[in-house]
This record gives sequence, C-alpha cells and structure tokens, in this order.
Amino acid sequence: MSEIKKIGVLTSGGDCSGLNTAIRAVACSALSKGWEVYGIENATDGLFARPMRYRQFSFKDFDFPYARLGGTMLGTNNSGNPNLQMTADGTMEELTDEQLVERFRDGAKELGLDALVVIGGDGSMAIISKFCQLAGIKMVGIPKTIDNDAPATDAAIGFATARNIVMEALDRLDTTANSHQRVMILEVMGRGAGHLALEGAIAGMADICLIPEIPYTYEGVVKKLRQLRACGRSHALMVVAEGIKTPEGKHVFATNGRTFTGVANYFTERLSAEPDKFNVRTTILGHVQRGGTPMAQDRILASTFAVHAVDLLEQGITDRVVVCRNGKVSDMSLQEVLKIAHTPVDPKGQAVQTARGLGMYIGE
Repeated sequence: MSEIKKIGVLTSGGDCSGLNTAIRAVACSALSKGWEVYGIENATDGLFARPMRYRQFSFKDFDFPYARLGGTMLGTNNSGNPNLQMTADGTMEELTDEQLVERFRDGAKELGLDALVVIGGDGSMAIISKFCQLAGIKMVGIPKTIDNDAPATDAAIGFATARNIVMEALDRLDTTANSHQRVMILEVMGRGAGHLALEGAIAGMADICLIPEIPYTYEGVVKKLRQLRACGRSHALMVVAEGIKTPEGKHVFATNGRTFTGVANYFTERLSAEPDKFNVRTTILGHVQRGGTPMAQDRILASTFAVHAVDLLEQGITDRVVVCRNGKVSDMSLQEVLKIAHTPVDPKGQAVQTARGLGMYIGE
C-alpha cells in the first residue's frame, strides 16, 4: 500500500463543464482517507510562481455553489509562455527550462506533495508529465476535453455537456430557420476532431454535417440542399466543425493565426451567391460550448474518474491515466496514452453510420 499523505490537484488546458466536480471528487475521496489535499492554482503556474499560488482544501470548500458550476475554481492556463513568470513585485522574469523544473520540484517539496492529480487534455498531460518526471513527482491523469478526442478513452469530462449545448443551439436555430425559410449554419469547436459536431448534429437533427475526418465536396452540400427543397423543405440545418478545410484545402483561422474559426462564414458567402438563392445565416457557437452547469453524465464521469485516480494513488500505482473503455472505468500507462495522441472520429464507426442512415450529408 502507498504511504501517500499529501496530494495536489490542478486543472490545465481549456476549461469545460465538470472540472469543479472532478476537483471536489478528488478532494473528498482523498480527505476521506485522511490525506491533505492542495489545489494548485492556474495549472502549473501555481507551482512556478513565487510566492506559490495554492489552497489547502477541506470538505467545507465544496459547499454550494462551486462543484455545481462550470469553469474551474482553481483557474487554468492553455496559452502563453510558461517561461515568463510574474515575481512578487509584479514584474515579469524569464526562466530557463531548468529553472522551471527546479521551481516545480521546490514547490512540490515545500508543500510536501507525495503525488499530483492532473485534470487535463492530451497536451497538458504531455507537458506536465515531463515536469513530474524530471522533478521526481508521482502523477495520475484524468482526461477532460469538449472535443472528446482524448487518447485511449471513449469519454472525457466536458463532452456530454458541450454536446448538449450544440443540440440545444440547433433546436433554437431550427425554429428561426423554419420561420424565415433559411439555411442555418452552426460552427462548433473540436479542433481537428469531429466528435462534437457529429454527435451534436445527430442529436440536433441536422441535415448536413462536415467533420475533418471525412472528405466532402461543395457540390455535395449544394446537392443535399436542393434535395431538401425538392422534398418541400423550406429550411435546413448545417453543422460544420471548426477544423474542416474549405473545398480548396485550406483551414480558416482567427486573426492570431493559430485558432480555427470562421469556416462557416466561407459557406455562408458562397451558398448565398448560388443561383438557387439560398437564404443563409451563420452562428459560430464559440466558447458557449465550454461553460454552463455540468450535466449529470459529466458529473458522474468526473466523480468516477476522480475516485479511481485517488484509489490508484492509495495502491501505490502512479504514472497512469484514468480512462473509460466500453463503459468501464480503468487506467492505462501514461506513456502508452501519450503515444496514441488524439482519437479522431472513426469514418466507419456507428455514429457515422447513424448519420448516413438518417439521410444526413456527411461527406463522400
């Protein structure tokens, strides 16, 4: 059995619904074992900063409303240069990679941490695991992402709630589309994966769904819209994943040149110019998908993942990532998970077959 007495927990990467539930579950499970639990603020920045930014948890810290809300009560970080850190007097200093590892190690030592529970996506896991390895700190990972492309797991914290938000958006857009005889194009997040777009489109009864994993043609989109019109439909719903390429093979980025956004506008402009006189409007759902109260499914998944992670630490098992495979929660080697990278939509999988069976245009 493990000799663990003190653990840290942090959230890293983009926020999503269910993170506070996971933090609460880690803390409550560990506190129930008599351990001390420290919440590290703003991802690894909390350990890099001097003075460090953290809080020691008690059961009372999870009274209403924190665990029931979206976002993360610890804060997070998914951008910027970690080598730039703020000093106690508010100025910035640039640290070398070696200095960051030293600060990480010293911070964990000062708090007396025996292990760290990291709630993050594949990118966060890869980065933080290197710090933990170099600093000699034990680690267990819990996957979260609205993209649902975390490696080796069928489900990640945040996806179910984000998918429901996409469905609700389509429900609302449908009534306006019907009233004004319009083609409504909804652009959703997902980076290079189409899980959120595809499952949201199925739940929201869309007519067209374009995802990065399946090739499509502009002519195929137009053909589907013409078919709907020929059947007497005066409106249509179209979902596009932010990470698809235009028919010309180009991604559409934000002004920062890194973030996918705006491909829906491409289709709005081009379809509006068709001789068919399609009446087209665009909605880019954006960060609405990340927030809001987590659904029961995300709360249960977050709680189950967290309890399993703490149980692993109690058994002395570390350097693992908690996963859900075929409805059962288990764990895998951290290194094996990092080798898999992300999990895309299976073009021959059940979700794609369901979409095609419903008559949805999802590519060629």
